[in-house]
Amino acid sequence: MGHRIAVVLAVAALLAGCSRPEPRPAPQSTPVSPTPQPTPATSRSAAGRLPGFVVLTDLDPRIHADIRYATAHNFVGRPITGYPEPLCLLTRQAAESLRRVQDAALAGGHRLKVYDCYRPQPAVDDLVAWSKRPGEQQTKAEFYPDVAKDRLFADGYIGAPTAHSRGSTMDLTLVDDPAAAQPAYRPGQPLVACTAPRERRFADNSIDMGTGFDCFDSRAHTADPRVSATARDNRRLLRRLMTDAGFVNYDREWWHYSLRDEPYPDTFFAAPVARSSVG
Repeated sequence: MGHRIAVVLAVAALLAGCSRPEPRPAPQSTPVSPTPQPTPATSRSAAGRLPGFVVLTDLDPRIHADIRYATAHNFVGRPITGYPEPLCLLTRQAAESLRRVQDAALAGGHRLKVYDCYRPQPAVDDLVAWSKRPGEQQTKAEFYPDVAKDRLFADGYIGAPTAHSRGSTMDLTLVDDPAAAQPAYRPGQPLVACTAPRERRFADNSIDMGTGFDCFDSRAHTADPRVSATARDNRRLLRRLMTDAGFVNYDREWWHYSLRDEPYPDTFFAAPVARSSVG
């Protein structure tokens, strides 16, 4: 009997780890850890237009946009479902807060650059389906060189559901002002691990953050001590700027922030990333 109980508990623990969702912001400025998935009674998906959303670069054209999921340069290796246009869509509250971050960043000679903002539920479904196809690992050498693909959800690098679908979460970095030119990504070009030194990685015009964007590796954890002193300082700068404006960092990804007082904490939207979805 004791042996059977131990086996049941071990299986339950494994399943709990494999269903870990992406976290919600907590009411403090310290790093947050994953929290339980919202229950069906408090969650709903909205497939129509996005109420109160804006195109970030319309609100603040000083902010750069490099929307990777609308391109082939991402961990899947192709454009993701639900991204017909390379836009950053956000709730107005989140966008206004980012404008305040941009004001503060310029005082130090930087601008913001966003990689991903609102992520529709069909995109999340696409990522979940991709995760179940072990043969599709075209970009593993760059984005998850040292992590098995079947661990990406369980280890918290991809979330389902994701806070991005609520419209007040974004992935971003800092670039110098003026920003350096960034070479275009060429499908089929040689891949370099996102954990490699900056001069060897894809020539992103971000200031040095220690890893590339969407680097599924513990060195991308915001407080990981193994990155250079310069990268640690740059991560602290981004976190300070964002925290001062009301955002909370996901401690496993230096680039991931959510508005603490988001307007749709229990709504996961499905409208595509397109200008026609806002307004």
